[in-house]
Amino acid sequence: MAEMKQILGIIKSGESETVEFKSSFDREAIETIVAFVNTRGGKVFIGVTDSGDVKGVEIGKETLQSWINQVKQNTSSTVIPDIDVYEIKGKSIAVLEVPEYPIKPVACKGRYYKRIKNSNHQLSVSEVVNLHLQSCNNSWDYSLDDRHDENDISLDKVRNLIEMANKVRAVPITDDPLTVLQKYELIRDGKITRAAFFLFMAGESSLTTIELGRFQTETLIKDGARLKTDLFAEVEGVLAFITKHIHRAYIITGKAQREERWDYPMEAVREVVLNAIIHRDYTSSSDSIVKIFDDRIEVYNPGRLPSGLTVEKLLKSDYRSSIRNRKLADMFKEAGLVEKYGSGIRRIVEGFKAYGLPAPKFQEISDGFMVTMMKIPSEETSEETSARIFTAIKANNLITARKIADILGISSRAIEMRIAKLKQEGRLRRIGPTKGGSWEIPD
Repeated sequence: MAEMKQILGIIKSGESETVEFKSSFDREAIETIVAFVNTRGGKVFIGVTDSGDVKGVEIGKETLQSWINQVKQNTSSTVIPDIDVYEIKGKSIAVLEVPEYPIKPVACKGRYYKRIKNSNHQLSVSEVVNLHLQSCNNSWDYSLDDRHDENDISLDKVRNLIEMANKVRAVPITDDPLTVLQKYELIRDGKITRAAFFLFMAGESSLTTIELGRFQTETLIKDGARLKTDLFAEVEGVLAFITKHIHRAYIITGKAQREERWDYPMEAVREVVLNAIIHRDYTSSSDSIVKIFDDRIEVYNPGRLPSGLTVEKLLKSDYRSSIRNRKLADMFKEAGLVEKYGSGIRRIVEGFKAYGLPAPKFQEISDGFMVTMMKIPSEETSEETSARIFTAIKANNLITARKIADILGISSRAIEMRIAKLKQEGRLRRIGPTKGGSWEIPD
């Protein structure tokens, strides 16, 4: 009775990431079974329409065994579902259930599928490779590189890594470069890994190409560059191109030293660039692209989010960190360039908020992921902050900028920048010294 109640509850709830309704058993039912085993497992209800109406299905003496045989014959690795039959208002339905498989992906007639929400998605070649490596607790960059050898990497670049690592390590590295590569498993059995080549390549390679452009309009390019070097150098190359084409101002805030302000919070921009380079899908034939416009910067890199992860979950930190290129991430962390796995997006958003700019836009586009960073906050956002500053000052004209920041939940730096703007516009005046003075709001 309890089991029947559960089945009725599932039907009432409708299709989901783990539930599919089919009026009859067919090829699509087998594709769904494959998608389930490649994702989180699930149940296929035969005899139920897409809308959840129980129509029933004819089940003869050999029907169930025939369905099992068809699933076995059309899947690789072989899948054998559990089947249960239920009677609902005199109509028979069958429920085929499969668990998530530990070794993935499983194919249906040479095609691979995974479950996304309530539909099946056919995997691309790169997704097939990555899913297999993940299920083997491995990553693409850990694999040995069959195209390159030790002669294709620079030991001087390995020494640079050692220098960077020793600045942040409690116990310094004293080994020679080759020994370091072996200890970090960047060289195994006398062969270099893909990570070793990408991190320390001696020359250039189209495999790491990043296209850079300064755009006057959507189609008119004022300046451009192309990077095809090792990943550590590419981080600095991208940032150098960005700082070349954005503005830097010096703000007088009353402190001993003038404050430097770029159009964008550069620590957050650096985090965006690091994420793009570390998490890029290097099996894709597409290049990474950085576009700088008058009002924004767009950073695109090949490689969609891991299965089951959405932009919404990413922004809410509602996920477990899933790293496409584990060795690359490990080495960037060893060099002190990455603080903690899974916290980069939060630091980016907080960095822009503290700068008084809107949070970047994160979106999956085609076969990749794009981050759009806006330079100018919306007028609505700026005026809303100004109004709240005025409210705080009207309540206490002796209030400090730090206290205003605490009340508004905005960084002190952002408040100071906004106050400086209001003073410049003549909308706010400081009476007396920085310490011990008061605020005045002109009529």
